[in-house]
Amino acid sequence: MFPRALFFENLFFFFFRIISRKFRNPKGLQRSFSNVHATHVKHDQKYASLSFRSDLSAKTLVFNVEGTLLKSHSLFPYFMLVAFEAGSLLRALLLFLLYPFICLVGQEMGLKIMVMVCFFGMKKESFRAGSAVLPKFFLDDVGLEAFEELKRGGRKVAVSDHFPRVMIESFLREYLEVDCVFGRELKTGRGYFLGLMEEKKKDMLNLEEILGKDNIISHDIVAFSRFNSSLDHPIFSHCKEIYYLARRADKKSWQQLPRERYPKPLIFHDGRLAVRPTPMATLALFMWVPFGFVLALIRAVAALTLPHSLSLPTLAFTGLKIEISKPRLSYPALLPSSKENESRKGLLYVCNHRTLLDPLSLSFALKKNFTAVTYSLSRLSEILSPIRTVRLTRDREQDAEMMERLLNEGDLVVCPEGTTCREPYLLRFSPLFAEMSDEIVPVALDTRDGDDKSRFDIANYVQSEIGKALSFECTKLTRRDKYLILAGNEGITSNQR
Repeated sequence: MFPRALFFENLFFFFFRIISRKFRNPKGLQRSFSNVHATHVKHDQKYASLSFRSDLSAKTLVFNVEGTLLKSHSLFPYFMLVAFEAGSLLRALLLFLLYPFICLVGQEMGLKIMVMVCFFGMKKESFRAGSAVLPKFFLDDVGLEAFEELKRGGRKVAVSDHFPRVMIESFLREYLEVDCVFGRELKTGRGYFLGLMEEKKKDMLNLEEILGKDNIISHDIVAFSRFNSSLDHPIFSHCKEIYYLARRADKKSWQQLPRERYPKPLIFHDGRLAVRPTPMATLALFMWVPFGFVLALIRAVAALTLPHSLSLPTLAFTGLKIEISKPRLSYPALLPSSKENESRKGLLYVCNHRTLLDPLSLSFALKKNFTAVTYSLSRLSEILSPIRTVRLTRDREQDAEMMERLLNEGDLVVCPEGTTCREPYLLRFSPLFAEMSDEIVPVALDTRDGDDKSRFDIANYVQSEIGKALSFECTKLTRRDKYLILAGNEGITSNQR
């Protein structure tokens, strides 16, 4: 890795050159685009809406990622994710402290600063944030209205004037089934990112190889974008028709793409941040760090030293909440009888795996101590754990023998998924636990970090409840749709404009 001193030295000279230049547009982080398509688009035909076209399945559909697909107009949260998850807390803090300065310089210079802070000195082969972290947050930011238009196209080509390709390619290809992605390319040296971007002209590949010569000659390429969105990428010059999807103000009312509409379900994702790191959320994060450390220390001491009768009230006072719900139906074939229990000392608790604290949560919920078998728990976690943990070897015979011995000693909890799954999915259970005992107690665990429902989720929930009470069918049509269909306008008078 690059020495830390070299990192800050290069960073200092980089910012020194920036300060010496003249400040440009103060809206550095906001994607404000110039209306330049009139001089760049050949065979220029611009239409107000794409919804009137029904033959798009045979067309190559080109769209701008930040201007059309995403609801948000800020780049900062995604670069903060890279700085925090792929970099370190120090990188994230530096990016946050530079945020006011980034807002003062031009948008291109602000982008260069964020790229330098987030990527400089990072090893290219070890960068996994683009496939492991960012897709979840990108999918949460996709507008349903834009997705509906996107899926109507045949071959799909995504263009980004700001995002490095390593940040968006996995999200677009794997989860939205986009065929080709054009983004900013990052310079590398000896396997490390240099924190610099290639010039826009140099990252353009051969269009004939990607789109096909026949498509380019026949102008079988259609683009859609929002009003006043930038169309200065070379690929837009080959688009015969350009359709406008929405204005920037309209995107605020877009609905979030529902999980059930994802072309590919998001099952695996990594990362330590549970919320989208907007500037205000990031400020709250760094303000919370010292308090969170003290709170974690108090909880650890209470869990390790106090009995359940005292530790549970203490943990509840610090904000930890545990809810227990028993099933309405009993499972006589799985639960032990008093006679059967005489032949075996311990019960086998089988639960799903949401977090590393699942066995600990079960221990506090039942107010009893038992042994938990794990696969890859760190030594520090094993030392700090209030309950006994035993590491499995992933050798079937050895693990079966060990679990048999532990069951004879007392109750045992196992998570047969083998790893955590943070999304609402269950991975396939390993059948090894079924061979250990007939006295199986299934346990369903869920962990929440607070009420993360958006105002759209709440509005949709209220709408659905009213619809159920009235036996009415809920639609996605709006006031604007009514006036467009009946009156041919948006229902806005001249005095309201």
